Amino acid sequence: MSGWTYLAMGIVMEVAGTFCMKLSHGFTQIVPSVLFVLFFAIALAFINLSMKTIDMSIAYAIWSGVGIAILAVLGIAFLGEPVTIARLFFLGLIGVGVVGLHAYS
Repeated sequence: MSGWTYLAMGIVMEVAGTFCMKLSHGFTQIVPSVLFVLFFAIALAFINLSMKTIDMSIAYAIWSGVGIAILAVLGIAFLGEPVTIARLFFLGLIGVGVVGLHAYS
């Protein structure tokens, strides 16, 4: 598999892990707590594999930026987080940064 495929899989696992972190309520809910640890372990393995062919700074920036954007959308859609012009603007800036990093890597 390509580094970009591993990176995408790592992003999906990181998003799943972070969402489970929220659902674990500070490790008081057992199933989301276990899933949180499992998903993050898998995410870190995938990001590690992606760095065999993608520069570390690029891989990590894209992993965190895309994860932030996806989690912001999930927070708005499923957790009742507020939608504000400022939030949308800054999410757009993250998107521009991710596209720029990918285009010039």
